[in-house]
Amino acid sequence: MKSYRLFAAAIAVLASAPVLAQTVQGSVDEGFTIKAGDVTMTVSAKEGGKIMSYKYGDKEILSQLRMQNQYGSTFWTSPQKEWNWPPVTEFDRAAYTDETGASNAGKSLLLTSQVARKLPFQIQKQYTPDPKGKYIRIAYTIVNKGDAERKVAPWEISRVVADESGLIFFDAPVEGITPAGLIPFKGEAGASWYSFEQAPQNRKINSDGKGWLAYAANGLLMIKKFDDITPAQPAPDEAEIQVYVNQGKTYIELESQGEYKTLAPGESLTWTVDWYLIPLKDEAVPSKKLLDLVRKTIK
Repeated sequence: MKSYRLFAAAIAVLASAPVLAQTVQGSVDEGFTIKAGDVTMTVSAKEGGKIMSYKYGDKEILSQLRMQNQYGSTFWTSPQKEWNWPPVTEFDRAAYTDETGASNAGKSLLLTSQVARKLPFQIQKQYTPDPKGKYIRIAYTIVNKGDAERKVAPWEISRVVADESGLIFFDAPVEGITPAGLIPFKGEAGASWYSFEQAPQNRKINSDGKGWLAYAANGLLMIKKFDDITPAQPAPDEAEIQVYVNQGKTYIELESQGEYKTLAPGESLTWTVDWYLIPLKDEAVPSKKLLDLVRKTIK
């Protein structure tokens, strides 16, 4: 009888435990918060629709340096040679309009940029928490607002802290990374792995992949899942996966790109990225076990 009562009490506690809500809250002035289970994403409509923070509980994974082009996660059009530098203001820094609408309030967030002066495009970003709380989905839409055909590809740039324990990895052989040896990736279990190290110069590599890019640091594993594309499908001089390492000890960029497509006037393309963030109990080292964890998580 005693064991039965203990069992019944345990069931009662579980039944009364709060369900982790998947919600979208906030405003243009105060910023928006998207929750999916234990994960919280903060988005600023006033600052280019940027992802300002991405946390599991109270542990942050994105760079918080607050120096221009060194924090959070942003979105650009590709190829870069069409706009050179700095990033297009209307896409990267200018205010976005909240277009969510009453029917989706609390379920998703839809932000729209201005039409750029340099390029005839408009960007939409829709943030939606997975109903089961496993990830947050970001749907990026590029609209051709010009009067002629234009070719373009989507490009997401996420800045993470260059943590001493940081490990970047993706599913591709190290021999396919270009320029070879510029960032010391190592091959293990058929994948490419980079452990943080310092150098006096900025460095960037290109690579094909298998539709995901991961970063492990500080007891967390961040995974970004997107459409896998062939080496012939990115924009000229670009790639499905890119990693940028800033000089010294500041931040790293995890970059991914979608297919380069032709858009007629008024046409659009939409590209989705699913963001996962989970606790990592084991040490972040190159291993088949860590690869299997990623594949199981995004399956």
